[in-house]
This record gives sequence, C-alpha cells and structure tokens, in this order.
Amino acid sequence: MTSNKEYQEAYVWIWLPHQTKPVVAGKLMPDGEGMAFTYGKSYLKRPTAISIHEKELPLRAGEQPLLNGLNIPGCIRDGAPDAWGRRVIINRKLGANGKNMDSAQLGELTYLLESGSDRIGALDFQASATEYVPRSSLNATLEELMESAKRVEQGIPLTQELDQALLHGSSIGGARPKALIEDHDKKFIAKFSTSTDLYNIVKAEFIAMRLAALVGLNVAPVYLKQALGKDVLLIERFDRIKSKYGWERKSMISALTLFKLDELMARYASYQDLAEIIRHSFVNASVTLKELYSRLVFNILSGNTDDHARNHSAFWDGKMLSLSPAYDICPQSRAGNEASQAMLIVGENRMSRLSVCLEAAHNFQLQQESALEIMKHQIDVIKNNWGSVCKEAEMNETDRALLWQRQFLNPYAFESLENILKI
Repeated sequence: MTSNKEYQEAYVWIWLPHQTKPVVAGKLMPDGEGMAFTYGKSYLKRPTAISIHEKELPLRAGEQPLLNGLNIPGCIRDGAPDAWGRRVIINRKLGANGKNMDSAQLGELTYLLESGSDRIGALDFQASATEYVPRSSLNATLEELMESAKRVEQGIPLTQELDQALLHGSSIGGARPKALIEDHDKKFIAKFSTSTDLYNIVKAEFIAMRLAALVGLNVAPVYLKQALGKDVLLIERFDRIKSKYGWERKSMISALTLFKLDELMARYASYQDLAEIIRHSFVNASVTLKELYSRLVFNILSGNTDDHARNHSAFWDGKMLSLSPAYDICPQSRAGNEASQAMLIVGENRMSRLSVCLEAAHNFQLQQESALEIMKHQIDVIKNNWGSVCKEAEMNETDRALLWQRQFLNPYAFESLENILKI
C-alpha cells in the first residue's frame, strides 16, 4: 500500500509527434483552489515543440491562466483517471478503509502521479523534471486483471501482485472496471462486467460497436474474449502506433476540453457547438461533420444515451484537430420508451428522437434528404445484421430480447417520422 504523501507539483511530460520517448513540457502546481501550468524554458526553445492544446495552453512563457470555471487545464485533465481509475488508486492507498471514500479527499496531483503511465493521449506526469520513470507493470493475464477489478469493486485490498496488475490501467477514463493489455504490435483496453449489471453489458457494447462499423462509422476495432468464465471486451487503442523504435503516442483532446467545460458543466455540451468547432478547427470539416452526424443517429438507434463530451475526442498534431474513431458506444438500460442524450442536439433539445436529429441536420451542413438517407441506411443495416452480430457475440435469446426495440430501434426514436422511415 502506498503512502499518503501530498504532492506539491507535477512535471508534465509529452510525446511529440512521431517520437517514441517523452520530453518535459512544463510544470503543474497548485494555485489557489486550482492548478496552474507553466511551460519549461527548454521546451519552448525546442524547434519541434507543440502546444498541449493551442486554445487553452498556447506556447508562451509564464504561468497560463485557467479558463473561467476550470480548476485545472482541461487538456491536462484529459490525461487524468476518471471514476474507475480513482477507485483503483484509493484502494492502493487506503485498502478497505477507502471503500466508501469520496474521491475528492485525495488531491488531483495524487491521481496524476499515482496512476499508470500508459494513459490515453500523449501526456504523462512525473515527480521529476529530469528522469522519466514509467509507472507500469508486466503484461498481466486477463484472469489476473479480472480478479484485481473484482477486489477493487468490493473494496478488498489488493495483493502486491494484483495491485501491480491493475495499476497499469488506472489512468484510463470511465466508470466501469477496465485495464490495459499489450499483444505484440497492438494495445487494448479490456472492459469487464460488474456484479451490478442487469444484462450482459460487455456483449451489448460489442454488438453496438460491430454494428456501428457495419453502418460505415469510423470505430475502434473490438473483440470478445473470456476469462474466469466471464466475457471481456477488448477495444483496440487508436492513440498508439508501434514503430521499429518503440511506441509512438498520439495527442488527444476531449470534446469536453474543446467546449472549455469541466464535468460539473458538462450538461451544457452540445452537438451543435461541436459541429461549429469542427467547421472552424478540424481538417476535412465537411467529411467530419457527416461522420459526427452519423454517430449521433447511431447513438439514438442503438440506445447509447451515454454520449457525453468525454466520449468524443480529437487528435491534435500541433496544428489541426481531426476526429478520433468512435468508442464507448454502449446501449444503456432504460425503463420506458422516452430517453434523452447526454449532449444537447439542437438548441435545448436532447431528446433521443430522429426527428430532433433531422431538425439539427443543417448544423452539420446536411440537407434533410441526405440526413434521412443516413437514417434509412443505418436502420436497414441494423435490421439486416442484428441476427448475425448477436450470433457472433453468442448472445442468448433472453438478452437479445432485452436489447431489441428497447435499446436498439426503440419506437421512441421514430416518433413523428414513422411514415417517412417506414418503421
């Protein structure tokens, strides 16, 4: 178990584009109730230096002011662990005493400096400005990782071996149990089931991601495995590239950061605003807008209402942004028909209906006819491939019935457009 040391600073290391070793970019320090970042002088002198995020931390000397309402730069918070990773760290530090602990009782620097180093994007955090020491473990088996996740979920202290097995993935975002694994020239995020799951969420996400790929969306490849008699979802990472010199890391910025919001303000995030950002700051804006619109339609058709702003991301190369592949497309449980998306769709409307998407089409530079074609195409592909994808996932009939026309193709999605879409 680790000490309860309070950290006073963290050095931010970055993998520059096409490089396999990190360099120090700057320092993060407490500043009142927030965290202030300052680029290092040596980094600013580098000819190849890029900003961590131009709109928030431009390349310039001196302490960078925080954006209104934030207590840490969003592009740095993107690299911090979320709910699950924080539970792992609390377990490491406090064991059983931390089972019901509020995660806010540990400082943000603790979460940055005690989470695994193979985090999403191109940043890591170190106590030293001169020596980079990755916090990682030997490649653990899925069985070891599942046993570790189960113990954390139950609030049981981990053994040293299990602690090391799970530390590696503690920096990954999201609330569900997960870990990181490596297999030759690929890296994966492994997602596990929990004791509170009402249906097979692991298989449901696999089915949604496979169908998303079949309708033509740019999504991360997924695979189903088994360990200890349980299903495990493997999601291939797209922020890592294996070169002959080692692993390159791709810088990533969440939509939440692009919106200049934090978790407490996430309810104001909207597809309409993201579309505007894409028009002004992304490469291939028209193609990207159609892709984002298609993802919105698929989220509604698949019952994925957890499309919050951290589940949308962009690659950043120091000059332009480009939309990352889709991830975390997971059907959510719902009691009745009516549902709403995590992000606003148009104006103040977030209702999970294709008619709302149709109203929003112009924000994505789409004519209504084109928007309807996207909807019809996705509906047809889902219908025609539902049986084969469920068979691929070995989904039983009971779970299929729980998903079909509840999460997938729920009648509420088609209200006001029944005749047009011929559902």
